[in-house]
Formats: sequence, structure tokens, C-alpha cells
Amino acid sequence: MVAPAPFLEARNVSVAYGAVRVLDRVSLAVERGELVALLGSSGCGKTTLLRSIAGFVRPAEGTIAIEGRDITGLPPEARGTAMMFQSYALWPHMDVAANIGYGLRMRGVARDAIAKRVEDMLRMLKLEGYGARAISALSGGQKQRVALGRALAVDPAVLLLDEPMSNLDYRVRLELRHELRALQKRVGITAVYVTHDREEALTLADRIAVMDAGRIAQLGTPDEVFHRPANPFVAGFMGADNALDVVADGGHWSPPAVAAQAPRSRAHFRADRARLAAPGTTAPPGTLALDGTLVQRVYLGTLHRYRVRCGADEVWVEDAERRDEGAPVRVLVPPDALLVFPAAA
Repeated sequence: MVAPAPFLEARNVSVAYGAVRVLDRVSLAVERGELVALLGSSGCGKTTLLRSIAGFVRPAEGTIAIEGRDITGLPPEARGTAMMFQSYALWPHMDVAANIGYGLRMRGVARDAIAKRVEDMLRMLKLEGYGARAISALSGGQKQRVALGRALAVDPAVLLLDEPMSNLDYRVRLELRHELRALQKRVGITAVYVTHDREEALTLADRIAVMDAGRIAQLGTPDEVFHRPANPFVAGFMGADNALDVVADGGHWSPPAVAAQAPRSRAHFRADRARLAAPGTTAPPGTLALDGTLVQRVYLGTLHRYRVRCGADEVWVEDAERRDEGAPVRVLVPPDALLVFPAAA
């Protein structure tokens, strides 16, 4: 029995700008009603992949399909997608209602039907009474809602979002993340969301595609990507950015005593999973034990973040106790906090 095709599928998509290959044979399958986040740093290819799905970038290789229909060569307006841009791209000379209804007018929808759809969008986005308001009179969060309403008003098969919260302050972003997730689940729309913010991806997505150098380094649920990264790059990007060479040493992990010692591994861990202890503290079995010196303290409000120099390595550890810079310490990382990869990886 042949498995049904994914609702949205990009297969072996490559995009190059001159000699630079921005996407390198990327494949991605998104199921109906699913929100997949494309997560990565600037230049990794995530926005290029989104714009390829939208029709603003034509792949040099590969295909893109929605519900089994090949849309690779179609213009943006014929794809059944709607894109919400980072800048929102709202028309400043139109009021809120006109902005939300713009796509419907371009499609020749009757005026009465547009008015009803706009009212539905205003109600759904908690913007009742804002229809006649000028765009310039809106807050950043309200503009974001209007841009989302314009995208949803045309009832797209796939909603594409290009870092839509990057221009908002932190408190508004937190509020709107939860609103957007609840709305997406309630409406049941299929969505692809580009972000460089791992917390945003973890909060919003059903699955996360971590991208690196034009390829998908790992695709999985937020829990899988966060707790079981496939490689050192994903581990570092998902916050386990303490990394050092280690060797097995009498039931513990420790830094290599000599450069030629083998077998060697590469251990990653998060600052909040390590703890500081007095020098000489006994390490439980399987623990990574590092002896070092506090060289920097940063106060974060509820705790302190310490930079600890351990021989040739430096690691960061978060700890509630205030300690003096220059103090000797032992860093202990429990085995369940260690992400250990072959050194060659």
C-alpha cells in the first residue's frame, strides 16, 4: 500500500546565487495542519526555502508540491499560499479593513463577501472596532495581527511566515507566540515558520527543521531536537554550547590528560545543567568533572552566570550562589545532561 503524499513537499530543492549554493538538495515534508519551524542563523538558507515555497525564488533543481500538485513553476498568486513578511508590508494609505481585504479584492471577490470575511478576521484576531483605524495608529503587535489577518483572509492552503515577530519587543513576542499557536491549532492551517530564535521555534512548532549551510541538519519534534540533537552543530544551536574534548576516565568523563590519549569524544552541555562545587568534591559515576577557576560573573537576576576556565577550555555555568571571581571550583555535569558525540563529528 502506497503511503499518502505529504500535504506540502519540497523534494531535493537547490537554489544558487551565482557560484554560491544557498540550498543544497533540501527535502521537507509537512503534513496537513502541521506547523514546521525552519530554524537557523542568518545565511543558513531558511528564508530562501520559504521564498521558494512561496514562488518568489525559482529552484535550480527539485520540485515543490501542495496536495500532490506540482507548483514549482507557478507564480506566487497561483500556488494557494499566503506569506506574512518580516516587515508586515502593510499599505500605509489603507485602513485596517482595507489591508485585511486586499488579497480578496485582488482575487475579484464580491464586496459584501469581503466585508464579511474582514469582520470574521477582526473578531478572530481580537481587533473588533479597528477596521477603520489607520495603520500608523497601531502598535507593533496590532500590525502583526493585521498582517496575519490579511494572509488568512484568502484562506490559503499553506501559510508562510518569515520571522514575523522579530520587530516586536520581548514581552509582546511572548504574548503573541501563544496567541499565534492557539490560532493556528484552532484554524487547522498548515504553516511553515522561519525564525532564528530557538525559544520561538520550541514554543510554536509541531516539528523543527534546524538548518545549516543550505541543508537540514535535523528534523524532529521540539523534544527530539532539544534533548536528542543529531550532531554537535544542532546541540550547540539548541543551547548546549559548552563543548570540549573528553575521555572516559574511571567511570567518569574528564578532559584528556595528554593530546594523544584515545579514544576521545566531544561533549556538549547546557550552562543550566551544570553545577559548581568546592574543589575536590567527589563526582558521582558518569559525571563530567572539571577543575577550574571562575574568571567572570554575570548577574541574571535570579541566578549568576559564570565563565570558568578549565585548563585550555572555558565553560559557562549558571548557579544561584554568588561566588567571587578568581575562586577555584569544580564543575560537575551529570550524565543525563551530557550530549556526547564522536570527536570526529
